[in-house]
Parts: sequence; C-alpha cells; structure tokens
Amino acid sequence: MTVAHRTQLALQASDLDAREALCRAMILTAGGMALDGFKAVKSGMMAMKGPQDFLTETDGLVERYLKARIAEAFPQDGFLGEETGGVPGDDLWVIDPIDGTANFARQIAHFCISIAFVSGGQVEIGAIYNPGMDELHVARRGQGATRNGVPIHVADTRDYQRACVELGWSTRLPNATYLAALNRILEEGANVRRAASGALGLAFVADGRSDGYAELHMHPWDCLAGLLLVKEAGGVTAPFLELDGLSKGGGVLAACPGIAPGMSEATGIALTL
Repeated sequence: MTVAHRTQLALQASDLDAREALCRAMILTAGGMALDGFKAVKSGMMAMKGPQDFLTETDGLVERYLKARIAEAFPQDGFLGEETGGVPGDDLWVIDPIDGTANFARQIAHFCISIAFVSGGQVEIGAIYNPGMDELHVARRGQGATRNGVPIHVADTRDYQRACVELGWSTRLPNATYLAALNRILEEGANVRRAASGALGLAFVADGRSDGYAELHMHPWDCLAGLLLVKEAGGVTAPFLELDGLSKGGGVLAACPGIAPGMSEATGIALTL
C-alpha cells in the first residue's frame, strides 16, 4: 500500500468519524423534538398518506431539522427522507424522521428516528433512537454495534420452539402473501409478533431481544440503519442495496444465524444473491 493510498484511507476514516459524530448529536436532538411532539399529540392531529399510513406534524418537523443540520455540516452529501424524498448519490443520508407513526399517533411509545449514511454503495453508519425508552443503537461498518454505548450481539437461538420473531406488514403486497409467510413461520414453531416499527424490530434483533425480523417489502429509510446494526452485531441479513433497494425498496430479512435459514425458507427472501 502506497503512502498516498494510506493517506486517502485515513482521510476517509476521518470523514466518517465526523459524520458519525454529527449523526449521534443530531439524532438525540431530533429524539427530544419527537418526544415533545409525542407528549403533545391529540386525537385527530394526523393526516393519511394512504391506508394505514399516517403522517403527523412531528414527522415533517424532525425531517426538516435533520436535513438542515446535514446541509450545514456536509453540503456535498445527498439526502433521502421519507417525507421530502431526494435523489440517491454516492454519499447519502437516508432518514426516517418517525418510524412507527401509527404508534406515535396513538400514544404508544414504540417509535424511533432512523438514520443511515451510505457511501460507495455501502451503509457505513446506522443509528436508531427510541426517545420513549431513551435507547440509542449505533453501528459503524466494521466496528460493531452498541446500545447506549454498550456492545450488543444477536441471540444464540437455534431452536424454533424457543424463537420469537417479528413479521412486518404493509399494503404494498397482497395480504394473502403475508398470511402465507406467517403460517409457514408459525409451522416452524416460532412465536410471531408485530410491533409496527420495522426499524426498532431490526434494532431488537441486533441486541438479542428478538431472534429475527422479516418484511416482504420495506423502503430504504425504514431498514438501512437496522440492517447494518444486525450485521455488526453478528447477525445474518438478506441482500438489499445489492438488489437496487435504495431506489425500489425490497424484501428485508435479518436474523440470528441459528434461525436465519428457516426464516428465509418461510418468507421466500433469499439470503444470498
């Protein structure tokens, strides 16, 4: 490796350090804003983007704040948000200002802010913050994953009779497709739940509170941070960015190694290309 190459790598690491620091700082501030909105929410203070697809004033407030912070610190970076959209690029922030909006709107404190930074086709930084529980999950590619600063690891579950997994749902695929996948997972012997926040579902796989998470179609802002968390915590994930998930979305599967093959078979989401 040449001196120039080593210098380039060092600069890249330094650039990522700066972005990680920004990510940690702004997600906590955004979480405070979200929690204030959560405490103030009243029945009817929401709009509908589609069937079972809710939008609150806090979604827009949080996304505008995060977009402004990124533009100020790294004006050259791209931005892709659930509410304001964007154009994918080589260095891109992918953000869901409130994941679990249906919970948020009904005063259930199971919601989060999800932030991922993608560079050169790889997720380099992922963070998920649940302000209701004051839990911050952070991962950096190649450096492991933490919850509130403590290293985390996926569960060692290998027996489906002991497994507890989550199956997400959306209106983008027929109900019959989800019901068939649910039936196959139950036949494996696993307990199946749905908590209505895909990002937190993935974070819980990363820290071992859940053994697997699957959803037949997710948007990138819902899953990129969580997929990195699971990978860095020793879990198995199905390809997503490799299948053009950044622009089209796609199936998501993340699990501890012991049950990943069975989850793949049950859902039809392949673990490899």
